[in-house]
Amino acid sequence: MMRALVVYESIYGNTQAVAKAVVGGLSTAMDVELIEVGAAPAIVGDVVDLLVVGGPTHAHGMSKPESRASAAGKAGDRLVSRGVGIREWLESVRVGSRPIAAAAFDTRIKGPELLWGSAAKAAEKELRRLGLRVVVPAGSFLIGGPTGPVFDRVLDGELERARSWGSALAAKVAAG
Repeated sequence: MMRALVVYESIYGNTQAVAKAVVGGLSTAMDVELIEVGAAPAIVGDVVDLLVVGGPTHAHGMSKPESRASAAGKAGDRLVSRGVGIREWLESVRVGSRPIAAAAFDTRIKGPELLWGSAAKAAEKELRRLGLRVVVPAGSFLIGGPTGPVFDRVLDGELERARSWGSALAAKVAAG
């Protein structure tokens, strides 16, 4: 059976929830391991057929240490990712010699992508730099807004959409 590795970064828990939904979709067709970026391996070896990375959109792209520190202060006890982010992990990770399929997703505030940006599109560039084959367009899953209990949550329907994105991704990789 094919094997996928999903590596995510999450501050408030929204991207973690989306990552779990993506895993739910992927697991319909392959074995999947879900890992928070701080515990992700330094080497993605030849046993992985698909690498999926996901993170929150900060300042139009992947988070940086400064943006994570600012968000962590607001997250308080809800803070999920306490160390490196997807950006730093992708800059340092090494891949095996066998071709690996890849995909990226992010969470971002509801509104035009032009206004908020996309961490996933930036992550796709890094995946390609590593020599991985990006097999589906970046997925963006929406949250209500930057702060507060009414706003800082994954919007209704987005987790189902993330699960469907994961299922479609698994089918694409299985088809070759």
